[in-house]
Amino acid sequence: MKLENNQIREEELERVEEAVFVIDMINGFVKFGSLAAPSIMRVVPFQQEILEESENKPNSINVFGDDDHGNNAREFLTYGSHANNDEEKKVIYELERYKASGLEFKKNSVNLMLAPGFISFLDKLKNLKKVYIMGCLSEVCVSRFTYTINEYFDETNRDVEVCVYANGIDTNNAPGHNADEVTETSLQDMKMNGVKVLKRTRKLNKVGDGINENI
Repeated sequence: MKLENNQIREEELERVEEAVFVIDMINGFVKFGSLAAPSIMRVVPFQQEILEESENKPNSINVFGDDDHGNNAREFLTYGSHANNDEEKKVIYELERYKASGLEFKKNSVNLMLAPGFISFLDKLKNLKKVYIMGCLSEVCVSRFTYTINEYFDETNRDVEVCVYANGIDTNNAPGHNADEVTETSLQDMKMNGVKVLKRTRKLNKVGDGINENI
């Protein structure tokens, strides 16, 4: 469904059965800045397709979780300075229209679950049945959120299936840090911890074509 002004009404909350979460697809991780990895753009066409489908479903919403740091964020002690200026904090242009018709939560840590208001929002989705997760970085922000939301549903005994799209997440390449290998290891760890890992071909025709498969 399409939302307005980054807000969701009570009657819309009741309709939500699926949510697509997009983690940290901001300029500072993808296009420019000390932690940017332009190679992550390779997963964007698939993300666009999933977001488009979700936007056109009456029972699904798109939710963006994005880093938003001040100049003295404690997290910089571990990861270095990033996402602390207006341009780096912005969702990449290619996904901006989906954020504009969805929800956005700003976070000051790697884990979207800790963002102000997020758990309260999640608790209001009484009819939620499935979540789908995409974004970057595979082994940090994506993994932390995926584990925590899955564990939260365990703790609260909510029957919600947590899924991550294998071809919707990515990370950076660096010496001793191969993006494909790191992502694959992260996916296998998630799978071992009760998360459903999905890989799907691009849908080239109408919605409903293509293949979903467990991997």
